[in-house]
Amino acid sequence: MTVNIAINGFGRIGRCFLRVAMADKEFSRYATVVAINDLTDPKTMAHLFKYDSTFGKYEGNVEPTENGIVIDGHNLKVCSKKDPLKLPWKVLKI
Repeated sequence: MTVNIAINGFGRIGRCFLRVAMADKEFSRYATVVAINDLTDPKTMAHLFKYDSTFGKYEGNVEPTENGIVIDGHNLKVCSKKDPLKLPWKVLKI
């Protein structure tokens, strides 16, 4: 059984966590990142994830969608709520 995870904030730490989660094959045995909550639009988020000034370019496929980001075929829903209590936790099964 895996646990669904949402990242609240897609700044330096949120992006670094997602890079590690995507790269670590063992991580996917236990958890899946299903959503990101950030006030930035998906297009900007995808660009910032793909081109990191410290860690360099993410070599995988990163594409923004209308409601999220697709990274290496993995769909991530993007939410934009200032108040985390208003996020769709039950819908995302978190």
